[in-house]
Amino acid sequence: MSGLSWKKTPGPPGPPKQDGNGDYAISRKRMVREQLIARGIRDERVLEAFLKVPRHLFVEEGLRPMAYNDHPLSIGQAQTISQPYIVAYMLEALHLTPQDKILEIGTGCGYQTAILAELTTQVYSIERISGLLLKARNILKRLHYKNIHLKLGDGTLGWPEKAPFDAIVVAAGSPQVPQPYFDQCSEAGRFILPVGNEFSQDLVLYRKVSGEWQRQTLSGCRFVKLKGKHGFEPT
Repeated sequence: MSGLSWKKTPGPPGPPKQDGNGDYAISRKRMVREQLIARGIRDERVLEAFLKVPRHLFVEEGLRPMAYNDHPLSIGQAQTISQPYIVAYMLEALHLTPQDKILEIGTGCGYQTAILAELTTQVYSIERISGLLLKARNILKRLHYKNIHLKLGDGTLGWPEKAPFDAIVVAAGSPQVPQPYFDQCSEAGRFILPVGNEFSQDLVLYRKVSGEWQRQTLSGCRFVKLKGKHGFEPT
């Protein structure tokens, strides 16, 4: 359930640069400088997380030379790893703190999950495709994350047993906002998701202020469909 692409996409960067041992550290720094900072991302903790997490490990080996370019890449099962900028933009909008407990809808390859694990205390992530969840689990285990909890299931239902959550991030477009996201947020909770049809959505941020929900439309976007009881029907 990873996202497809952000509408405002710059021209393709040059070929990736690796350091002497091929760990893509130079490409990661370039990504942060040219794709995130240059386009307005200012949250230092978000930038540091992007510098730390090795994005190339979350894609197939043949796609690793393109891992740090600012566009989505296939991860199989008709799903993609979202472009770096849209991930950073969504997470910055949530104003995450180290104490936050997060629900992620759409584990995908696990890249955003790892970024969230760098930013918060506990990450609960749901994926509907078992093959993707298994691959993500293996990569995240290899990277020694201890604060990530994964579940196979319908992401539109949330994870009621682990609620409330301080923030929810949804990596797929929905025709409407699933009610469980409202129900499973804390008193100062917030969540972000794309809302619209399968071809075009608006990225929407909801925040709970003094017991009332406030909605803010951020920009247009396009993600894969959120499938499930409160989203698009499964095929």
